[in-house]
Amino acid sequence: MDSRAAVLFLFPALALAQPVHIRVDAARTSGPMRPFFRYFGYDEPNYTYMQYGKKLVRELADLSREPVYIRTHFMLATGDGTPSFKFGSTNAYTEDASGKPVYDWKIVDRIIDTYVEAGARPFVEIGFMPKALSTKPDPYQENWEPGAPNRGYSAGWSYPPKDYDKWSELVYQWVKHSVEKYGRAAVESWYWEVWNEPDISYWHGTPDEYNKLYDSAAKGVKRALPTAKIGGPATTGPSNQRAAEYLRQFLEHCDKTGVPLDFITYHAKGAPNASTGHVRMGIAKNANDVARGMEIVASFPKFSKLPIILSESDPEGCAACSARVYQQNAYRNGPLYAVYTAAMMDNIAKLEDRTKTNLEGMLTWAFEFEGQPYFDGFRTLATNGIDKPVLNVFRMAGLMDGQRVAAESDAALSLDQILKEGVREKPHIGAMASRAERKVTVMAWNYHDDDLPATAADIQMSIAGIPAGRVMLRHYRIDQNHSNAYAVWKGMGSPQQPTPEQYSKLEAAAQLELLESPRWVNSARGSVDVNFSLPRQGVSLLELTWN
Repeated sequence: MDSRAAVLFLFPALALAQPVHIRVDAARTSGPMRPFFRYFGYDEPNYTYMQYGKKLVRELADLSREPVYIRTHFMLATGDGTPSFKFGSTNAYTEDASGKPVYDWKIVDRIIDTYVEAGARPFVEIGFMPKALSTKPDPYQENWEPGAPNRGYSAGWSYPPKDYDKWSELVYQWVKHSVEKYGRAAVESWYWEVWNEPDISYWHGTPDEYNKLYDSAAKGVKRALPTAKIGGPATTGPSNQRAAEYLRQFLEHCDKTGVPLDFITYHAKGAPNASTGHVRMGIAKNANDVARGMEIVASFPKFSKLPIILSESDPEGCAACSARVYQQNAYRNGPLYAVYTAAMMDNIAKLEDRTKTNLEGMLTWAFEFEGQPYFDGFRTLATNGIDKPVLNVFRMAGLMDGQRVAAESDAALSLDQILKEGVREKPHIGAMASRAERKVTVMAWNYHDDDLPATAADIQMSIAGIPAGRVMLRHYRIDQNHSNAYAVWKGMGSPQQPTPEQYSKLEAAAQLELLESPRWVNSARGSVDVNFSLPRQGVSLLELTWN
C-alpha cells in the first residue's frame, strides 16, 4: 500500500465517492455583496515604503473596486524608523528639555503617502505610546525573535500616558495635520481606531485607564475633525471570556458616557496545531470569535447597527512566527491559507445575517518582510515581491459584486457544525455567489482542517436565473498547480537567489490563473451546467458574463 492509499485507508472520511451538487439561483438575492475582505494590516510600519512594501500596497489597492484600507501598529512609537520584527517607529512625538511637545510627521506621512498614492486608504491605529509620554519609558523597546520567549516584548510603548491631556493634544495635532495635508474629504473617509488588544500585554493599564485613553483620543479626533470616524476597542477574540468581558465593559462605558463611537472593532483568530503529525487548522475558534463578538454588539440596542470591523481576522495570532520554528504555521505558503480564507469569508457573512449586525470589514493581518528568505513561513501575502496563493483569493473576491444570491451545496457543512467542531470529519465543500449587471460569479471551495492527501471532489454545478443564450465562462483556480508561485519555486529547487528569468516566472505564477481558456457556453432555459474537479484545499471562481 502506497503512502497516499494508506492515508485514505486510515482517514476514510477524506475520500469522496459521490459527485457534489452545487446549485446557484441568480434570481434569489439576499442583499448586497459588500467587499468586507478589503482590509489589511501588519505590525511593522516601516516596511510600508520599502521596495516590496510599496509594490504590495499597490497590488492590494488594485484588487478591489472599492477602496482598500490598511492598518499598522506603532504609528506613534519613538525611534529612528528602523524596522524589525513586531516593531516599528515614526518619532512623531518627542519633548524638548522643558517638556514642551515636539511633533514630527515625516515618517508618518511617508507611510500614509504610500497608501494614498497607491489608491488605498488608512485605517489609522492610534498607538503606541511615545517614550516621552509613557509612564514607564525604560526599557522602551525589546527586540522580538521568532521562537524566543520574548517576555519583555511589551515594553515602554505599551504603558498609559503620564499626561492624558498631552495624549489628547497629540491625537488632535495628528488629525489636524492630516486634514491640512490630505484634505477634509479624504480624512473623513479614514478610520481612527484607538490602540490594539488592550486586554492583553499590548496595554499595561486597567480597563478604566483604557477607557480614559479612548475618551481622550476621541476628544482630540473630534476637536480636529468632528466628522471623523473614531472607534475601538480592538480587543482579542471574544470566545475567550476575559476578552468578551473587556469588549462588553467598553461598550457599557460608551453607552453610559456618550463618548463618540462610530464603529466597533475586535479580533478573531483560529488555532492550528501540528500535534497530529500534520497541520490541523482551527477554523472553529476563528468563527466562534466572530460569533461571540457580534452577539455582544447586538445586545446593545444603541450600538447594534454600528459598523463592525474585525480589525484582525486570521488563522492564528502571530504573523512573525515563522513555520521554520512553529510547525503548525506550515499552512502559510501554499493554497490552504487561501481556501481557509474563502471558507471564513462565507462563515463571517452568515454570522452577520444570523446576528443582524452590520459587518463592515474583515482585516487580514499579513503583509511582507523585507530581507527575509523566500517562502520562509511567515504569515505574509508576498515574499520578496512574489505573491503567495492567499493573495489570489482576495483577487477572486474582488471580482464578486452586486447582490448576493443563493448558493447551496450538498457537501457543505452547516454554520452550526463549523462553530461546534470545525471541519474534522467530512470536508466542507461550499460556495458563495453574486450577481451584478450581466454577470454572475461563484466562488467554490474544498476545505478540510486536516492538511492531508485526499481525492478531488467531482463538482456538478448548476447556475440558474440567467438569460437564455450564449454566456462567456471564465474559470479561475487556486490549488497546488494554479495561482501558486510556491509550487513553482519548489519545482525550481527552492532558489534563494533566483535568476532574473526565474524571478519573472515566479511573478507570473503568482497571479490569479485561469483553469482553462475562456469559453462560450449555452444557457438553455436560463441555466448553465458546469462540471469540474476541485482538489482538496482548492478554490475555484466561475465568472459568467453576457451581453
